Amino acid sequence: MDTVTPRRAGLVLALLGLAQLITSIDYNIVYVALPEIGADLGFSTQNLQWVVSAYAVAFGGFLLLGGRAADLVGRRRVFVAGLALYAASSLVGGLAGHPGLLIAARAAQGLGGALLFPATLSLVVTSFDEGRERNRAFSVWAAAGAGGMVLGSLLGGVLTQAFGWEAVFFVNVPLAGVAIALAYTLLPADGARVTGRGFDLPGAVTATVGVTLVVFTLVQGPVLGWTSPLLLACAAGGIVLLVAFVAIEARTASPLMPLRLFRNRNLSTGVSVTLLFMATFGTLLYFLTVHFQQVLGYSALQTGLAYVVPMGAGAVGSMLGGRLATRFGNRATLVTSLAVGVVSTVALGFGIGAGGSYLALLPAMVVLNVAQGVIFTTMFAAATTGTALFDQGIASGIVSTGQQVGSAVGLAALVAVANAGTAGLTGTQLHDATVSGLRTAVLVAAAGMVVTILVALNFRREPARAEEPALAST
Repeated sequence: MDTVTPRRAGLVLALLGLAQLITSIDYNIVYVALPEIGADLGFSTQNLQWVVSAYAVAFGGFLLLGGRAADLVGRRRVFVAGLALYAASSLVGGLAGHPGLLIAARAAQGLGGALLFPATLSLVVTSFDEGRERNRAFSVWAAAGAGGMVLGSLLGGVLTQAFGWEAVFFVNVPLAGVAIALAYTLLPADGARVTGRGFDLPGAVTATVGVTLVVFTLVQGPVLGWTSPLLLACAAGGIVLLVAFVAIEARTASPLMPLRLFRNRNLSTGVSVTLLFMATFGTLLYFLTVHFQQVLGYSALQTGLAYVVPMGAGAVGSMLGGRLATRFGNRATLVTSLAVGVVSTVALGFGIGAGGSYLALLPAMVVLNVAQGVIFTTMFAAATTGTALFDQGIASGIVSTGQQVGSAVGLAALVAVANAGTAGLTGTQLHDATVSGLRTAVLVAAAGMVVTILVALNFRREPARAEEPALAST
Protein backbone atom coordinates (compact mmCIF):
# COMPACT_ATOMS: atom_id res chain seq x y z
CA MET A 1 0.00 0.00 0.00
CA ASP A 2 1.17 3.55 -0.77
CA THR A 3 0.53 4.72 2.79
CA VAL A 4 1.89 8.15 3.69
CA THR A 5 3.63 9.23 6.86
CA PRO A 6 1.41 10.83 9.51
CA ARG A 7 3.19 14.17 9.01
CA ARG A 8 2.15 14.33 5.34
CA ALA A 9 -1.19 12.56 5.65
CA GLY A 10 -3.10 15.77 6.33
CA LEU A 11 -1.59 17.54 3.32
CA VAL A 12 -2.27 14.58 1.01
CA LEU A 13 -5.85 14.46 2.26
CA ALA A 14 -6.24 18.20 1.63
CA LEU A 15 -5.00 17.72 -1.94
CA LEU A 16 -7.42 14.87 -2.62
CA GLY A 17 -10.19 16.95 -1.10
CA LEU A 18 -9.28 19.83 -3.42
CA ALA A 19 -9.54 17.53 -6.44
CA GLN A 20 -12.99 16.41 -5.30
CA LEU A 21 -13.93 20.05 -4.71
CA ILE A 22 -13.01 20.93 -8.30
CA THR A 23 -15.20 18.22 -9.85
CA SER A 24 -18.08 18.98 -7.45
CA ILE A 25 -18.05 22.71 -8.16
CA ASP A 26 -18.50 22.02 -11.86
CA TYR A 27 -21.49 19.76 -11.18
CA ASN A 28 -23.90 22.69 -10.97
CA ILE A 29 -21.98 25.96 -11.39
CA VAL A 30 -22.88 26.07 -15.10
CA TYR A 31 -26.64 25.75 -14.55
CA VAL A 32 -27.05 29.30 -13.29
CA ALA A 33 -25.07 30.71 -16.23
CA LEU A 34 -27.03 28.87 -18.94
CA PRO A 35 -29.43 31.71 -19.89
CA GLU A 36 -26.55 34.18 -20.34
CA ILE A 37 -24.48 31.60 -22.26
CA GLY A 38 -27.38 30.93 -24.60
CA ALA A 39 -28.02 34.61 -25.26
CA ASP A 40 -24.36 35.56 -25.74
CA LEU A 41 -23.27 32.68 -27.99
CA GLY A 42 -26.49 32.28 -29.94
CA PHE A 43 -27.49 28.79 -28.76
CA SER A 44 -30.85 27.50 -29.88
CA THR A 45 -33.27 26.32 -27.21
CA GLN A 46 -32.65 22.69 -28.18
CA ASN A 47 -28.85 22.97 -28.29
CA LEU A 48 -28.35 24.87 -25.03
CA GLN A 49 -28.86 21.76 -22.91
CA TRP A 50 -25.71 20.31 -24.56
CA VAL A 51 -23.64 22.64 -22.38
CA VAL A 52 -24.69 20.28 -19.57
CA SER A 53 -25.12 17.06 -21.52
CA ALA A 54 -21.70 17.10 -23.23
CA TYR A 55 -20.02 16.98 -19.83
CA ALA A 56 -22.30 14.25 -18.50
CA VAL A 57 -21.94 12.01 -21.56
CA ALA A 58 -18.13 12.25 -21.71
CA PHE A 59 -17.75 11.85 -17.95
CA GLY A 60 -19.96 8.76 -17.78
CA GLY A 61 -18.58 7.19 -20.94
CA PHE A 62 -14.89 7.35 -20.03
CA LEU A 63 -14.96 6.43 -16.33
CA LEU A 64 -14.02 2.78 -16.87
CA LEU A 65 -11.13 3.78 -19.10
CA GLY A 66 -10.01 6.41 -16.61
CA GLY A 67 -10.13 3.93 -13.75
CA ARG A 68 -8.08 1.30 -15.55
CA ALA A 69 -5.60 3.92 -16.72
CA ALA A 70 -4.96 4.78 -13.07
CA ASP A 71 -4.06 1.13 -12.41
CA LEU A 72 -1.86 0.67 -15.48
CA VAL A 73 -0.32 4.08 -16.11
CA GLY A 74 -0.08 5.22 -12.51
CA ARG A 75 -2.44 6.98 -10.14
CA ARG A 76 -0.44 10.19 -9.85
CA ARG A 77 0.09 10.43 -13.61
CA VAL A 78 -3.62 10.04 -14.34
CA PHE A 79 -4.51 12.39 -11.46
CA VAL A 80 -2.29 15.11 -12.95
CA ALA A 81 -3.47 14.41 -16.51
CA GLY A 82 -7.10 14.78 -15.43
CA LEU A 83 -6.37 18.09 -13.70
CA ALA A 84 -4.39 19.40 -16.69
CA LEU A 85 -7.20 18.51 -19.09
CA TYR A 86 -9.69 20.12 -16.73
CA ALA A 87 -7.67 23.37 -16.61
CA ALA A 88 -7.06 23.53 -20.37
CA SER A 89 -10.66 22.77 -21.33
CA SER A 90 -11.98 25.27 -18.77
CA LEU A 91 -9.75 27.97 -20.26
CA VAL A 92 -10.99 27.13 -23.77
CA GLY A 93 -14.58 27.14 -22.52
CA GLY A 94 -14.22 30.59 -21.01
CA LEU A 95 -12.69 31.93 -24.23
CA ALA A 96 -15.19 30.19 -26.53
CA GLY A 97 -17.02 32.44 -28.96
CA HIS A 98 -19.01 29.76 -30.73
CA PRO A 99 -21.52 27.16 -29.44
CA GLY A 100 -19.63 24.25 -31.00
CA LEU A 101 -16.37 25.19 -29.31
CA LEU A 102 -18.01 25.54 -25.92
CA ILE A 103 -19.70 22.14 -26.26
CA ALA A 104 -16.37 20.57 -27.23
CA ALA A 105 -14.73 22.20 -24.20
CA ARG A 106 -17.45 20.83 -21.94
CA ALA A 107 -16.91 17.34 -23.38
CA ALA A 108 -13.17 17.70 -22.68
CA GLN A 109 -14.00 18.75 -19.12
CA GLY A 110 -16.04 15.58 -18.80
CA LEU A 111 -13.10 13.51 -20.02
CA GLY A 112 -10.87 15.26 -17.50
CA GLY A 113 -13.35 14.43 -14.77
CA ALA A 114 -13.46 10.79 -15.92
CA LEU A 115 -9.69 10.60 -15.40
CA LEU A 116 -9.62 12.62 -12.19
CA PHE A 117 -12.50 11.11 -10.21
CA PRO A 118 -11.45 7.42 -10.16
CA ALA A 119 -7.78 8.38 -9.74
CA THR A 120 -8.68 10.49 -6.71
CA LEU A 121 -10.91 7.80 -5.23
CA SER A 122 -8.26 5.10 -5.66
CA LEU A 123 -5.64 7.41 -4.10
CA VAL A 124 -7.87 7.80 -1.04
CA VAL A 125 -8.06 4.02 -0.70
CA THR A 126 -4.39 3.29 -1.34
CA SER A 127 -2.93 6.17 0.69
CA PHE A 128 -4.67 5.37 3.98
CA ASP A 129 -4.92 2.17 5.98
CA GLU A 130 -8.27 0.40 6.12
CA GLY A 131 -10.26 1.30 9.20
CA ARG A 132 -10.19 4.58 11.12
CA GLU A 133 -7.66 6.36 8.88
CA ARG A 134 -9.44 5.47 5.65
CA ASN A 135 -12.87 6.28 7.08
CA ARG A 136 -11.58 9.70 8.11
CA ALA A 137 -10.10 10.21 4.65
CA PHE A 138 -13.40 9.31 3.00
CA SER A 139 -15.16 11.79 5.31
CA VAL A 140 -12.91 14.65 4.25
CA TRP A 141 -13.15 13.63 0.58
CA ALA A 142 -16.95 13.51 0.72
CA ALA A 143 -17.15 16.76 2.72
CA ALA A 144 -15.07 18.47 0.03
CA GLY A 145 -17.61 17.24 -2.50
CA ALA A 146 -20.46 18.68 -0.45
CA GLY A 147 -18.54 21.93 -0.09
CA GLY A 148 -18.08 22.04 -3.83
CA MET A 149 -21.83 21.76 -4.31
CA VAL A 150 -22.33 24.76 -1.99
CA LEU A 151 -19.65 26.79 -3.76
CA GLY A 152 -21.03 25.79 -7.15
CA SER A 153 -24.49 27.02 -6.23
CA LEU A 154 -23.14 30.32 -4.88
CA LEU A 155 -20.32 30.96 -7.35
CA GLY A 156 -22.53 30.25 -10.35
CA GLY A 157 -24.79 33.17 -9.47
CA VAL A 158 -22.16 35.52 -8.04
CA LEU A 159 -19.56 35.08 -10.80
CA THR A 160 -22.11 35.28 -13.62
CA GLN A 161 -23.65 38.41 -12.21
CA ALA A 162 -20.33 40.13 -11.46
CA PHE A 163 -18.06 39.04 -14.33
CA GLY A 164 -20.18 37.26 -16.92
CA TRP A 165 -20.67 33.59 -17.74
CA GLU A 166 -17.02 33.13 -18.73
CA ALA A 167 -16.00 33.33 -15.08
CA VAL A 168 -17.67 30.01 -14.22
CA PHE A 169 -15.09 28.35 -16.48
CA PHE A 170 -12.06 30.47 -15.61
CA VAL A 171 -12.42 29.70 -11.89
CA ASN A 172 -11.33 26.10 -12.53
CA VAL A 173 -7.96 27.09 -14.02
CA PRO A 174 -6.14 28.35 -10.90
CA LEU A 175 -7.68 25.63 -8.74
CA ALA A 176 -6.44 22.88 -11.06
CA GLY A 177 -3.04 24.57 -11.38
CA VAL A 178 -2.54 24.60 -7.61
CA ALA A 179 -3.61 20.94 -7.37
CA ILE A 180 -1.13 19.91 -10.09
CA ALA A 181 1.74 21.66 -8.30
CA LEU A 182 0.82 20.02 -5.00
CA ALA A 183 0.48 16.58 -6.62
CA TYR A 184 4.15 16.53 -7.63
CA THR A 185 5.13 17.62 -4.12
CA LEU A 186 2.87 15.44 -1.98
CA LEU A 187 1.96 12.28 -3.90
CA PRO A 188 4.56 9.51 -4.23
CA ALA A 189 5.89 8.98 -7.74
CA ASP A 190 4.34 6.11 -9.66
CA GLY A 191 6.55 3.04 -9.73
CA ALA A 192 7.61 0.94 -12.68
CA ARG A 193 4.83 -0.68 -14.65
CA VAL A 194 3.95 -4.20 -13.55
CA THR A 195 4.72 -6.90 -16.11
CA GLY A 196 2.03 -9.18 -17.53
CA ARG A 197 -0.70 -6.53 -17.51
CA GLY A 198 -1.33 -5.40 -21.08
CA PHE A 199 -3.88 -2.87 -22.27
CA ASP A 200 -7.18 -4.29 -23.48
CA LEU A 201 -7.83 -2.13 -26.56
CA PRO A 202 -10.94 -4.04 -27.82
CA GLY A 203 -12.43 -3.89 -24.34
CA ALA A 204 -11.59 -0.20 -24.00
CA VAL A 205 -13.25 0.67 -27.32
CA THR A 206 -16.42 -1.38 -26.78
CA ALA A 207 -16.83 -0.24 -23.15
CA THR A 208 -16.19 3.44 -23.81
CA VAL A 209 -18.38 3.70 -26.92
CA GLY A 210 -21.06 1.43 -25.42
CA VAL A 211 -21.35 3.32 -22.13
CA THR A 212 -21.20 6.65 -23.96
CA LEU A 213 -24.12 5.64 -26.20
CA VAL A 214 -26.16 4.43 -23.23
CA VAL A 215 -25.50 7.63 -21.25
CA PHE A 216 -26.32 9.70 -24.36
CA THR A 217 -29.62 7.84 -24.67
CA LEU A 218 -30.53 8.44 -21.04
CA VAL A 219 -29.51 12.10 -21.05
CA GLN A 220 -31.18 12.94 -24.38
CA GLY A 221 -34.33 10.85 -23.88
CA PRO A 222 -36.39 13.63 -22.29
CA VAL A 223 -35.19 16.10 -24.97
CA LEU A 224 -35.51 14.08 -28.19
CA GLY A 225 -38.30 11.76 -27.07
CA TRP A 226 -37.82 8.10 -26.17
CA THR A 227 -39.11 6.90 -29.55
CA SER A 228 -36.70 9.05 -31.57
CA PRO A 229 -34.99 6.93 -34.29
CA LEU A 230 -31.60 8.38 -33.33
CA LEU A 231 -32.18 7.54 -29.69
CA LEU A 232 -33.35 4.00 -30.42
CA ALA A 233 -30.32 3.41 -32.65
CA CYS A 234 -27.97 4.69 -29.94
CA ALA A 235 -29.64 2.54 -27.29
CA ALA A 236 -29.43 -0.58 -29.45
CA GLY A 237 -25.83 0.15 -30.40
CA GLY A 238 -24.85 0.74 -26.80
CA ILE A 239 -26.42 -2.51 -25.61
CA VAL A 240 -24.78 -4.53 -28.39
CA LEU A 241 -21.36 -3.03 -27.62
CA LEU A 242 -21.71 -3.66 -23.88
CA VAL A 243 -22.66 -7.30 -24.53
CA ALA A 244 -19.60 -7.57 -26.78
CA PHE A 245 -17.52 -5.95 -24.02
CA VAL A 246 -18.56 -8.58 -21.48
CA ALA A 247 -17.73 -11.35 -23.97
CA ILE A 248 -14.30 -9.81 -24.61
CA GLU A 249 -13.58 -9.44 -20.90
CA ALA A 250 -14.42 -13.10 -20.28
CA ARG A 251 -11.80 -14.24 -22.81
CA THR A 252 -8.95 -11.75 -22.86
CA ALA A 253 -5.81 -12.33 -20.80
CA SER A 254 -5.54 -8.69 -19.61
CA PRO A 255 -9.12 -7.38 -19.35
CA LEU A 256 -10.00 -3.73 -18.92
CA MET A 257 -12.58 -4.77 -16.31
CA PRO A 258 -11.76 -8.19 -14.85
CA LEU A 259 -15.07 -9.97 -14.29
CA ARG A 260 -13.56 -11.68 -11.23
CA LEU A 261 -13.96 -8.35 -9.43
CA PHE A 262 -17.71 -8.94 -9.21
CA ARG A 263 -17.08 -11.99 -7.04
CA ASN A 264 -16.34 -9.38 -4.37
CA ARG A 265 -19.79 -8.96 -2.85
CA ASN A 266 -18.98 -5.49 -1.62
CA LEU A 267 -18.10 -4.19 -5.07
CA SER A 268 -21.08 -5.73 -6.85
CA THR A 269 -23.41 -4.46 -4.10
CA GLY A 270 -21.69 -1.08 -4.14
CA VAL A 271 -22.36 -0.57 -7.84
CA SER A 272 -26.09 -1.18 -7.25
CA VAL A 273 -26.18 1.06 -4.18
CA THR A 274 -24.44 3.99 -5.88
CA LEU A 275 -26.72 3.62 -8.90
CA LEU A 276 -29.84 3.63 -6.72
CA PHE A 277 -28.50 6.44 -4.52
CA MET A 278 -28.02 8.74 -7.50
CA ALA A 279 -31.35 7.68 -9.03
CA THR A 280 -33.16 8.73 -5.84
CA PHE A 281 -31.21 11.04 -3.51
CA GLY A 282 -29.21 12.46 -6.41
CA THR A 283 -32.31 13.71 -8.25
CA LEU A 284 -33.82 15.72 -5.39
CA LEU A 285 -31.69 18.79 -6.12
CA TYR A 286 -33.39 19.11 -9.52
CA PHE A 287 -36.91 18.96 -8.09
CA LEU A 288 -36.11 21.40 -5.30
CA THR A 289 -34.67 23.81 -7.87
CA VAL A 290 -37.86 23.58 -9.94
CA HIS A 291 -39.91 24.17 -6.80
CA PHE A 292 -37.89 27.20 -5.74
CA GLN A 293 -37.83 28.86 -9.16
CA GLN A 294 -41.10 27.86 -10.81
CA VAL A 295 -43.36 27.60 -7.77
CA LEU A 296 -41.87 30.02 -5.25
CA GLY A 297 -40.49 32.41 -7.88
CA TYR A 298 -36.88 32.50 -6.65
CA SER A 299 -34.11 33.98 -8.79
CA ALA A 300 -31.00 31.94 -9.61
CA LEU A 301 -29.02 33.67 -6.85
CA GLN A 302 -31.81 33.20 -4.31
CA THR A 303 -31.94 29.51 -5.24
CA GLY A 304 -28.20 29.21 -4.67
CA LEU A 305 -28.50 30.88 -1.28
CA ALA A 306 -31.37 28.55 -0.37
CA TYR A 307 -28.98 25.60 -0.65
CA VAL A 308 -26.26 26.99 1.62
CA VAL A 309 -27.65 25.69 4.92
CA PRO A 310 -28.76 22.25 3.62
CA MET A 311 -25.50 21.63 1.78
CA GLY A 312 -23.55 22.81 4.78
CA ALA A 313 -25.45 20.13 6.68
CA GLY A 314 -24.33 17.67 4.01
CA ALA A 315 -20.70 18.57 4.71
CA VAL A 316 -21.31 17.92 8.42
CA GLY A 317 -22.84 14.56 7.54
CA SER A 318 -19.83 13.67 5.42
CA MET A 319 -17.45 14.36 8.31
CA LEU A 320 -19.72 12.46 10.69
CA GLY A 321 -19.90 9.47 8.34
CA GLY A 322 -16.29 8.41 8.86
CA ARG A 323 -16.61 8.43 12.64
CA LEU A 324 -19.85 6.45 12.56
CA ALA A 325 -18.37 3.92 10.13
CA THR A 326 -15.34 3.44 12.37
CA ARG A 327 -17.51 2.84 15.41
CA PHE A 328 -20.44 0.87 13.95
CA GLY A 329 -19.15 -0.44 10.61
CA ASN A 330 -19.92 0.64 7.06
CA ARG A 331 -23.02 -1.51 6.59
CA ALA A 332 -24.79 -0.51 9.80
CA THR A 333 -23.98 3.16 9.25
CA LEU A 334 -25.13 3.05 5.64
CA VAL A 335 -28.41 1.25 6.30
CA THR A 336 -29.29 3.54 9.23
CA SER A 337 -28.52 6.73 7.28
CA LEU A 338 -30.57 5.44 4.34
CA ALA A 339 -33.52 4.90 6.67
CA VAL A 340 -33.17 8.45 7.99
CA GLY A 341 -33.03 9.62 4.38
CA VAL A 342 -36.31 7.84 3.58
CA VAL A 343 -38.13 9.50 6.48
CA SER A 344 -36.79 12.98 5.71
CA THR A 345 -37.59 12.59 1.98
CA VAL A 346 -41.18 11.64 2.77
CA ALA A 347 -41.39 14.71 5.02
CA LEU A 348 -39.94 16.81 2.20
CA GLY A 349 -42.51 15.49 -0.26
CA PHE A 350 -45.47 16.27 1.99
CA GLY A 351 -43.88 19.63 2.84
CA ILE A 352 -44.01 20.57 -0.84
CA GLY A 353 -47.67 19.58 -0.97
CA ALA A 354 -48.56 21.45 2.20
CA GLY A 355 -47.60 24.89 0.92
CA GLY A 356 -43.95 24.56 0.18
CA SER A 357 -42.49 27.63 1.87
CA TYR A 358 -38.73 27.57 2.36
CA LEU A 359 -38.93 27.55 6.16
CA ALA A 360 -41.44 24.68 6.06
CA LEU A 361 -39.05 22.61 3.95
CA LEU A 362 -35.81 23.54 5.71
CA PRO A 363 -35.89 21.00 8.61
CA ALA A 364 -36.44 18.08 6.25
CA MET A 365 -33.76 19.40 3.87
CA VAL A 366 -31.21 19.69 6.69
CA VAL A 367 -31.84 16.17 8.02
CA LEU A 368 -31.86 14.79 4.48
CA ASN A 369 -28.53 16.39 3.64
CA VAL A 370 -26.89 15.14 6.83
CA ALA A 371 -28.04 11.64 5.89
CA GLN A 372 -26.81 12.10 2.32
CA GLY A 373 -23.40 13.15 3.59
CA VAL A 374 -23.10 10.04 5.74
CA ILE A 375 -24.30 7.82 2.87
CA PHE A 376 -21.89 9.31 0.33
CA THR A 377 -18.95 8.69 2.66
CA THR A 378 -19.84 5.14 3.61
CA MET A 379 -21.13 3.79 0.29
CA PHE A 380 -17.80 4.40 -1.47
CA ALA A 381 -15.85 3.10 1.51
CA ALA A 382 -17.98 -0.06 1.62
CA ALA A 383 -17.88 -0.60 -2.15
CA THR A 384 -14.07 -0.47 -2.39
CA THR A 385 -13.36 -2.56 0.71
CA GLY A 386 -11.90 -5.98 -0.04
CA THR A 387 -10.65 -5.09 -3.54
CA ALA A 388 -6.93 -5.63 -4.10
CA LEU A 389 -4.90 -2.44 -4.30
CA PHE A 390 -3.76 -3.00 -7.88
CA ASP A 391 -7.43 -3.08 -8.97
CA GLN A 392 -8.59 0.00 -7.03
CA GLY A 393 -8.58 2.25 -10.10
CA ILE A 394 -10.93 0.10 -12.17
CA ALA A 395 -13.05 -0.66 -9.08
CA SER A 396 -13.45 3.09 -8.54
CA GLY A 397 -14.32 3.51 -12.22
CA ILE A 398 -16.95 0.76 -12.04
CA VAL A 399 -18.65 2.26 -8.98
CA SER A 400 -18.47 5.77 -10.47
CA THR A 401 -20.05 4.55 -13.72
CA GLY A 402 -22.95 3.16 -11.71
CA GLN A 403 -23.24 6.57 -10.09
CA GLN A 404 -23.48 8.38 -13.44
CA VAL A 405 -25.90 5.91 -15.02
CA GLY A 406 -28.10 6.02 -11.92
CA SER A 407 -28.28 9.80 -12.06
CA ALA A 408 -29.35 9.78 -15.72
CA VAL A 409 -31.88 6.94 -15.31
CA GLY A 410 -33.40 8.30 -12.11
CA LEU A 411 -33.74 11.87 -13.35
CA ALA A 412 -35.30 10.80 -16.65
CA ALA A 413 -37.84 8.55 -14.89
CA LEU A 414 -38.75 10.97 -12.11
CA VAL A 415 -39.02 13.99 -14.41
CA ALA A 416 -41.56 11.99 -16.42
CA VAL A 417 -43.46 11.33 -13.19
CA ALA A 418 -43.36 14.99 -12.18
CA ASN A 419 -44.54 16.28 -15.56
CA ALA A 420 -47.20 13.63 -16.21
CA GLY A 421 -50.15 15.84 -15.29
CA THR A 422 -48.97 19.27 -16.49
CA ALA A 423 -49.49 19.06 -20.27
CA GLY A 424 -51.74 21.79 -21.67
CA LEU A 425 -52.32 23.53 -18.33
CA THR A 426 -51.81 27.22 -17.54
CA GLY A 427 -52.17 29.60 -14.64
CA THR A 428 -53.38 28.26 -11.30
CA GLN A 429 -54.02 24.82 -12.71
CA LEU A 430 -50.42 24.55 -13.92
CA HIS A 431 -49.14 25.76 -10.56
CA ASP A 432 -51.18 23.17 -8.68
CA ALA A 433 -50.26 20.38 -11.09
CA THR A 434 -46.56 21.29 -10.83
CA VAL A 435 -46.67 21.14 -7.03
CA SER A 436 -48.54 17.83 -7.16
CA GLY A 437 -46.11 16.39 -9.69
CA LEU A 438 -43.07 17.45 -7.67
CA ARG A 439 -44.55 15.91 -4.54
CA THR A 440 -45.28 12.64 -6.34
CA ALA A 441 -41.76 12.47 -7.82
CA VAL A 442 -40.17 13.03 -4.40
CA LEU A 443 -42.33 10.32 -2.81
CA VAL A 444 -41.48 7.89 -5.63
CA ALA A 445 -37.81 8.66 -4.95
CA ALA A 446 -38.42 7.77 -1.29
CA ALA A 447 -39.83 4.41 -2.37
CA GLY A 448 -36.67 3.83 -4.41
CA MET A 449 -34.63 4.59 -1.29
CA VAL A 450 -36.38 1.72 0.49
CA VAL A 451 -35.15 -0.58 -2.29
CA THR A 452 -31.65 0.84 -1.75
CA ILE A 453 -31.81 -0.22 1.91
CA LEU A 454 -32.64 -3.78 0.93
CA VAL A 455 -29.72 -3.87 -1.51
CA ALA A 456 -27.32 -2.34 1.04
CA LEU A 457 -28.05 -5.19 3.46
CA ASN A 458 -26.00 -7.38 1.11
CA PHE A 459 -22.76 -5.64 2.12
CA ARG A 460 -20.54 -7.81 4.28
CA ARG A 461 -20.53 -7.02 7.98
CA GLU A 462 -16.78 -7.44 8.42
CA PRO A 463 -15.22 -8.00 4.98
CA ALA A 464 -11.82 -9.63 4.84
CA ARG A 465 -8.98 -7.47 3.57
CA ALA A 466 -7.76 -8.41 0.08
CA GLU A 467 -4.24 -9.74 -0.25
CA GLU A 468 -1.78 -8.18 -2.71
CA PRO A 469 -0.24 -10.96 -4.83
CA ALA A 470 3.45 -10.97 -5.64
CA LEU A 471 4.03 -9.54 -9.14
CA ALA A 472 7.31 -8.89 -10.91
CA SER A 473 7.99 -5.35 -12.03
CA THR A 474 10.28 -3.96 -14.57
